[in-house]
Amino acid sequence: MSIWNYVVTAHKPTNVTHSCVGYFTGPQECNLIIAKCTRLEIHSVASQGLQAMLDVPIYGRIATLQLFRPQGETQDLLFVATERYKFCVLQWDAEAAEVITRAMGDVSDRIGRPTDNGQIGIIDPDCRLIGLHLYDGLFKVIPFDKKGQLKEAFNIRLEELQVLDIKFLHGCPTPTIVVLYQDNRDARHVQTYEVALRDKDFIEGPWSQNNLDNGAELLIPVPPPLCGVLIIGEETIVYCSASAFKAIPIRPSITKAYGMIDANGSRYLLGDHSGLLHLLVITHEKEKVTGLKIELLGETSIASTISYLDSGIVYVGSSYGDSQLIRLNLQPDEKGSYVEVMERYVNLGPIVDFCVVDLERQGQGQVVTCSGAYKDGSLRIVRNGIGINEQASVELQGIKGMWSLRSATDDQYDTFLVVSFISETRILAMNLEDELEETEIEGFCSQVQTLFCHDAIYDQLVQVTSNSVRLVSSTSRELRHEWVAPAGYSINVATANATQVLLATGGGYLVYLEIGDGVLTEVKHAQLEYDISCLDINSIGDNPNYSQLAAVGMWTDISVRIFSLPDLNLITKEHLGGEIIPRSVLLCSFDGISYLLCALGDGHLINFVLNVITGELTDRKKVSLGTQPMTLRTFSSKNATHVFAASDRPTVIYSSNKKLLYSNVNLKEVSHMCPFNSAAFPDSLAIAKEGELTIGTIDDIQKLHIRSIPLGEHARRICHQEQTRSFAICSLNNVYYCVGTAYVMPEENEPTKGRILVFTVEDGKLQLIAEKETKGAVYSLNAFNGKLLAAINQKIQLYKWMLRDDGSHELQSECGHHGHILALYVQTRGDFIIVGDLMKSISLLIYKHEEGAIEERARDYNANWMTAIEILDDDIYLGAENNFNLFTVRKNSEGATDEERGRLEVVGEYHLGEFVNRFRHGSLVMRLADSDIGQIPTVIFGTVNGVIGVIASLPYEQYVFMEKLQTNLRKVIKGVGGLGHEQWRSFYNEKKTSDAKNFLDGDLIESFLDLGRNWMEEISKAMCVSVDELMKRVEELTRLH
Repeated sequence: MSIWNYVVTAHKPTNVTHSCVGYFTGPQECNLIIAKCTRLEIHSVASQGLQAMLDVPIYGRIATLQLFRPQGETQDLLFVATERYKFCVLQWDAEAAEVITRAMGDVSDRIGRPTDNGQIGIIDPDCRLIGLHLYDGLFKVIPFDKKGQLKEAFNIRLEELQVLDIKFLHGCPTPTIVVLYQDNRDARHVQTYEVALRDKDFIEGPWSQNNLDNGAELLIPVPPPLCGVLIIGEETIVYCSASAFKAIPIRPSITKAYGMIDANGSRYLLGDHSGLLHLLVITHEKEKVTGLKIELLGETSIASTISYLDSGIVYVGSSYGDSQLIRLNLQPDEKGSYVEVMERYVNLGPIVDFCVVDLERQGQGQVVTCSGAYKDGSLRIVRNGIGINEQASVELQGIKGMWSLRSATDDQYDTFLVVSFISETRILAMNLEDELEETEIEGFCSQVQTLFCHDAIYDQLVQVTSNSVRLVSSTSRELRHEWVAPAGYSINVATANATQVLLATGGGYLVYLEIGDGVLTEVKHAQLEYDISCLDINSIGDNPNYSQLAAVGMWTDISVRIFSLPDLNLITKEHLGGEIIPRSVLLCSFDGISYLLCALGDGHLINFVLNVITGELTDRKKVSLGTQPMTLRTFSSKNATHVFAASDRPTVIYSSNKKLLYSNVNLKEVSHMCPFNSAAFPDSLAIAKEGELTIGTIDDIQKLHIRSIPLGEHARRICHQEQTRSFAICSLNNVYYCVGTAYVMPEENEPTKGRILVFTVEDGKLQLIAEKETKGAVYSLNAFNGKLLAAINQKIQLYKWMLRDDGSHELQSECGHHGHILALYVQTRGDFIIVGDLMKSISLLIYKHEEGAIEERARDYNANWMTAIEILDDDIYLGAENNFNLFTVRKNSEGATDEERGRLEVVGEYHLGEFVNRFRHGSLVMRLADSDIGQIPTVIFGTVNGVIGVIASLPYEQYVFMEKLQTNLRKVIKGVGGLGHEQWRSFYNEKKTSDAKNFLDGDLIESFLDLGRNWMEEISKAMCVSVDELMKRVEELTRLH
């Protein structure tokens, strides 16, 4: 049964809804703060661009985001209000590097009609009060006291019912608002009011202005010394104050966003609905406004917010396309544009439709989305994991190890690739034709297996075999010195860097050598009580060529130890537990934090934070990356160091926001990897897998990869046809593409005419072979038992594909079903049809073959305005509705009476906080049949904010366990701004609010992996389950996406 569902985000929201600039994290540190609906991002504005400082989820949809500075504060505070009428004031805590809550509250009223034009939240420029317009006819005031603390809120009646915008005026002795509104004759006016805090009422303001441009909908308050307000219309821009009125005509456009350039408010950037960026200048003599000027600067993404950062750099946040960081140049380019795009930030929103395809046929879905809107529309191809782009490959069986070497210490590129086999070593090098060919390094011993190789100082190379360490000149390629293992001992494992060699022989001997010019010196040896299974002396200190620590993995007692160099003193010993020995250890550092990674023989990886000075190991975490032994190697990509774990499920380990992240590599099985940065293949990796050696470059290191195909128009529907391997931005039946259309007439509320077009693909071209006129808009088309099922306005119609006498085909109506308001979404399974209605929730129909009729079986009697539906299994159906909720209903076939059988029972409810446009069955990750999660069915969803999410139907036992974990996590992880998780996830619409049931928040559950060890232990106590077991079970769920 698919009743118990786990909802998790695979791709966070990218649609930018708000942004503001100020000094939030420090008096001298300029910040850009961005809201992406349910997430808050804080960046610092540095000379080289934006530096991310914090990215946190908000338990609410952000409606207002404003920085302000009460008297006596040295830096700004942040005011956030959510769509569910909660607000908070946030402050930056520099020591903990996190936001803390200064104040919070609920501003909902029991009665009141929510505003049609969205909430408005504004702050008086002198920080005397916060104003909120949430319900028609009411203005809510939250006053500040003298110390900058918030006092109790109260409402003031507002005469104007259809408010378009409200702002505070600058430079007024008492707080004064300016209101732009529409009267019942659709004319637009501006009125000002002073807020009398004592009387809790409005006083008529200093001026008003009637009969403005019919498209006026944005007010821009102008700061001192000019003061006053700009009223932005569709055809005119007006400057208005008590003493002046200036207007200029503009080219017809709808201004969506503005950003102030100068602190004195004389220049503004305006962004319109078609992505054009204008500069508006208020000309003035001292404090007297003399006129307005407007100039076109160029084109950007369609802006939802504009924030001017500094010296010509502007952040353009977009809801319809990618957000951008742009530079405004003083001179135009050859196309006459002053705008230069410096950086793009990918935005998948709004995802209008998507399909899941397995292009590589590896059992791993890629999501192809119709993203963006208007001119910023595009197709995006999204896939999980890191791809390797193959440049060259050669067949080689039985590779046991690989290393790349340079021909001189300061060479930029690698020359040689040493490949080791069980009884020989081969050396490959790039020839002049950029091909890999076999070569010789005379000083190397090539008749035996190589255990380790490395570049050494003084243009030397080191080769370690089972009986000796050889030091060879990299220029003459001759042997310069050899250290031979004592008689009767053979070397089992070895490691080296540019100046040091550490090796272990049988009998538990550890030997440390140092490399000089033409000489290897044995500095120290020590005997340990057990044999040694792996070693590492990768330098993570200040000197890149010398390590002061050695990591040693042991047989028998299954421990990992840290020794100091050069004296081989034991500093730390950590037992790993269990029976499985460590197979590979690695010292590495990411983001300034040093780690010891330790890979076990069963595919588990244990990581510790390493104190480089004391050698102490803390914060142990264990993750499962595969099922086979793995080897760890560092490599660099785009100036950052990452770790490649080669095993049956190769993984790249990297760091983001000081957290270790793991991303799977899209290759089947990798036994060895080494970086190979040659002139022909810069920044490449050499990879040994199943009988071949491949050289390839690696994708950007991130969890999801997104490729963009700009369309320059709004893509609405997409589907994929496996036979012709083509995509159509349409819909599909058998090997035909079927497209449903509508004629939209301005005088009609709902279209009364539409068409169904049938195309076939011949030689890569679409041929129209049939068309059928319909009595309404065709909202949905489904292939159904070899026929075509269409949703046309309020009815469901079934068409069959009939052969005419002349050999052509036509669509012929077979039967239908009335009784919907607008049938927008249809899904089918066997003979069952489920319909998502505009406002009548979900109904279940059945097609009866004998009678050739469609009948209603059951329906959900709640009034839900549907946005997407999907069939989870034979009895459970999933719906999303326009209050951002998800719910599941169950077909009640065992019901005793017809009435019970005719009712779809609601079994699950959850507030997602996202507007879902489409559900599709499929998976973003490779499903391996041997794993537990291989059996868990998943549905992918896409939303207006660009979120790609996964809903997984869990087995009951697992659901109960995770629900208990979620309850315990709620006690530990508190929402930003005091917003509660339980309340946020409760199902919420105008009629009711009810606790979430039979849905779990995967984002909260997976944040368990980011907690500190002491929090983890506290939760483990409450759950009566070990930390390692908890981590393992949560890790498994992260594999679903």
